Amino acid sequence: MQKNTPKLLFFSVIFLCLIQASFISCSQDEDLIDLVGLEDPDEETVDGSDGDSDGDSDDSNDQDTPDLGETDNGPDFDSSEGLKIDNTPCDYTLDGIESNSTLEIACRMDLGGQTITVPSGVTFVFAGGEIINGTLNFSAQGTIDGDLLNKDLTIEGDVKLDDPIFQFYPERWDIVQGQVNSDRALKNNTNFEGLMFYVKELGATTFQTDEFDAYFEVTKVTSTTTNQNFYPSLEAVNLPSDFTLSMTNNTFLRVFPTIGTTSAALIGVREVDNVTIRGGILVGDRDNRSYSRENAEEGAHLMTIRSGKNIVLDGIKFTKGSLGGLNINSVGHTFDSNYDPTNNVVVRNCVFDSNRMMSIALTDGNNIDINSNTFLNNAQPSSNSDGGVVGFAINLEPVRTRNSSNELVEYQKVHDVTIRNNVERGSREGSIIVFIGQRIVIENNDFETSASFSLASDTQIRNNKFTASNVSAGKPAIIVGGPGETVFNNSVSGNTIEGYGLAIATYYKDIEVTGNIINDCNSGIQIKDAEDIFISENRITNTTSGRGISGQITTANNVVIQNNDIDVRNNAIYFVQLNRDAGLDNSVQVIGNNFASSATSVISSSSGVTYSNNISNGMVQVINASNIDVLNNTLSPDNSNGIHLKGGLTETTIRDNNIDVSGNYTCILDESTGSVSIGNNTCQ
Repeated sequence: MQKNTPKLLFFSVIFLCLIQASFISCSQDEDLIDLVGLEDPDEETVDGSDGDSDGDSDDSNDQDTPDLGETDNGPDFDSSEGLKIDNTPCDYTLDGIESNSTLEIACRMDLGGQTITVPSGVTFVFAGGEIINGTLNFSAQGTIDGDLLNKDLTIEGDVKLDDPIFQFYPERWDIVQGQVNSDRALKNNTNFEGLMFYVKELGATTFQTDEFDAYFEVTKVTSTTTNQNFYPSLEAVNLPSDFTLSMTNNTFLRVFPTIGTTSAALIGVREVDNVTIRGGILVGDRDNRSYSRENAEEGAHLMTIRSGKNIVLDGIKFTKGSLGGLNINSVGHTFDSNYDPTNNVVVRNCVFDSNRMMSIALTDGNNIDINSNTFLNNAQPSSNSDGGVVGFAINLEPVRTRNSSNELVEYQKVHDVTIRNNVERGSREGSIIVFIGQRIVIENNDFETSASFSLASDTQIRNNKFTASNVSAGKPAIIVGGPGETVFNNSVSGNTIEGYGLAIATYYKDIEVTGNIINDCNSGIQIKDAEDIFISENRITNTTSGRGISGQITTANNVVIQNNDIDVRNNAIYFVQLNRDAGLDNSVQVIGNNFASSATSVISSSSGVTYSNNISNGMVQVINASNIDVLNNTLSPDNSNGIHLKGGLTETTIRDNNIDVSGNYTCILDESTGSVSIGNNTCQ
């Protein structure tokens, strides 16, 4: 692929694109629904079709929005007055320049279309003037001040900039700001990208821009070869390796509005190393584009990182992306010889505001650090668009499936990701979903919607703050768990959760839920289709209503609920139709907990539960159950019976409990039928 650049830049960028097979949706063998089912927007095909498996798959609520301030994250560079040039014609020429000399240009030098051969070792210094309308051809070891570069001067030969920091003045280049048509926006793209590569060839490592507001066309094929396919990360404004683009709050890069493009990108960081982008405001076309009839997955990301290495994004504002904010993926599949995974990306101090679908889509890459960012109003409907699919601020969803032999095939892979110290407000569906991933850490964030993981291993949600808004108050704060052999060693720990309908929902297998503080949620922790779940050291409090730990119309095996402090008003433990049809082998142990309130612990139409060594100020009620043991508990209800047995019971033992009741209440009220063993209980 080739993006044409002006002759004045003497630079063209050649992009070779490799053919990739289209992606297959997430494994149905694992019995979970693929949230998006898209194919990779940059996956090269030979027939012009584009897939999209980047996981793409502005109403705010009444929760207070964090004060973002007006911090300028860009360079100490002010271009508001432009580069001041003395237009007085020079009264001398460049004839007779001596080697190793230094020339200060303080006037306007018009070369009249000539090519001037510059001897070895000559340095040109900007002193308020300019050189135009010609070519400087440096023999060897030449140096030129970056402020002397402009659209009307061509530089050739052996020359470098005198300073690795290049300061961009838009008026000196063929880039038009403000409202333009598509052709002009495409030329803006070509020239702005070309200029960065041009000054990089001249030795610049940093490109500084301040006052700049321009549209860029990123949806048209610019290839002049036979390969006329559209590749989003190529048609974007690309950056070279070993380069910093440094912008200020006065810098606006905008997507030129279009119609119906499946996927596009404003900025491309493709197959490059050591790139930093700092500051600036990237503005999408979400509210001024024309959507097609089926528009759920179309639009433009504001930035795509594709097979990037050592990439830093710092202090950028991503807003109004019509597809999303940041897209991180890789060239090739994990089993391809050309597979080139994105590695070592830092996204910090950025603001993602009112982007459609999602703010960050991560479908392939590793060693990713998403740190100290703010996510606002993600995927909320706006004046011109719905919120698309997904609806989570951060979505980790690599593509994998199973072959005909039921072997796992990973087309993409996401691992070793840290998401920390971020603030999220107003997302339509939630803050984070790890649909598939390995070694993911979500810590020290401030959320008001939900976080979740599914087909994950070695993944932790720890030490976060979840505070529900009026909109999210009826929803879960944390939803975790998935089936299959790829799910193991996951945990939810140290989080503070307040005001949700359900604090923590655990599904399937191999999860530790420890040390969480849960306040004023309608339900604390819920188990569902649970196996190898350990719930301990959590504190659940609701002074007006609420349940502590529950499992309803489900199964649970090798589940341990131990050393929790629960102070709620409805039910401390609520097991209804738990293991009802699972047989006698399933086991749930409720051991050594402190139930501080008078809330009843209910075990109804359930099987395989051991309730032992707990301290409770509420009654234990066992109804129509089998294989239930209530052992060695200290029960002190002041307004109810100690233990209430009711309905048909089998294989049930009530033994060694210390029960203290008052008034006319009974220590053990047995209204049951069937097989119950009651013995060695102490009644006071």
